[in-house]
Amino acid sequence: MSVLEARAVTKRFGGLTAVKDVDLVVNEGEILGLIGPNGAGKTTFFNCLTGMETPTAGDVTYKGAPLPKRPDLITKAGVARTFQNIRLFNNMTALENVIVGRHTRTKAGVFAAVGRGPRYHREERESEQTARDLLTFVGLGRVGDELAKSLPYGDQRRLEIARALATDPGLLLLDEPTAGMNPNETAAAIDLVKGVQARGIAVVLIEHDMRFVFGLCDRVAVLVQGQKLLEGSPSEVQSDDRVIAAYLGKPTEAETAGDKQ
Repeated sequence: MSVLEARAVTKRFGGLTAVKDVDLVVNEGEILGLIGPNGAGKTTFFNCLTGMETPTAGDVTYKGAPLPKRPDLITKAGVARTFQNIRLFNNMTALENVIVGRHTRTKAGVFAAVGRGPRYHREERESEQTARDLLTFVGLGRVGDELAKSLPYGDQRRLEIARALATDPGLLLLDEPTAGMNPNETAAAIDLVKGVQARGIAVVLIEHDMRFVFGLCDRVAVLVQGQKLLEGSPSEVQSDDRVIAAYLGKPTEAETAGDKQ
């Protein structure tokens, strides 16, 4: 079954079309890679899925229902994301950062919060325990009381994933999760994403590390100049002449043959 379906998603900025008629289906529990050269429209497409940008045209549904337009409501519906440029609360601890994400699922109203009633305290305790469990899951159980800004870069990436998982998503969008990581951190990131998948959460990731993508993803989609060039298994995409041409800026064999005629 599909978790998310994007149909003919288009985003224009004035006279510039950043994303054009992109279709994408994400199935339950799969890992799907979204690749393409710089400027291909990958992050803009992510922004259209998560309410950071409003599509100029097209439709997006999550588990058969149209996605809301606001980012907070999209998160509440079950779609969470991380960002290419890490967005943490730097002066809050790692634990507090994850608890913030958990508040999407708390139900205590204003009066319960103001009055600090039993429901409020129960939800706070549950949120803290869930946050600690998630920090352990991503390998950060030892640094819960440290400020986010004091963590190494790779750990900040993990913390952002933990905060996203705190929202109980059915779909997690990762925008360049290994950017700036060393080989050991990248290997650990592979294990982490597989662990997310094992929890039954579908993952879509934007990534420039092709070894990471082709070694991890169930399917791969390629964007070029805002349009989907092709989609298939890692082996199909990896060997496609058009993908090689898009990345290297070289003509395909077919185009070369046509020039000679």
